[in-house]
Amino acid sequence: MNIDKTNSSSFIQSYQKMQVTPAAKTKPLQKEDELQISNEAKAMFEKNASVDVERQEKIEFLKAQVASGEYKVDAGKVADKVHQFWFDK
Repeated sequence: MNIDKTNSSSFIQSYQKMQVTPAAKTKPLQKEDELQISNEAKAMFEKNASVDVERQEKIEFLKAQVASGEYKVDAGKVADKVHQFWFDK
């Protein structure tokens, strides 16, 4: 097998010339995306924010119980919920 290296540098130089593009020839930047939220969506978000505060308080209370070792699991309730999930569809 014979490899001819005489023309390989010309290929590299041609490729490098093709990659260089002046900034003036590039496409103009596109306009940035905008987001508009309707008044109805804002009202829904504010309504859910009050629910999230109550939920967060409950979560913090449960975390404190778990951390102190006071949280007790009712095995009967857990078994009932598992049974409902799997068999009472």
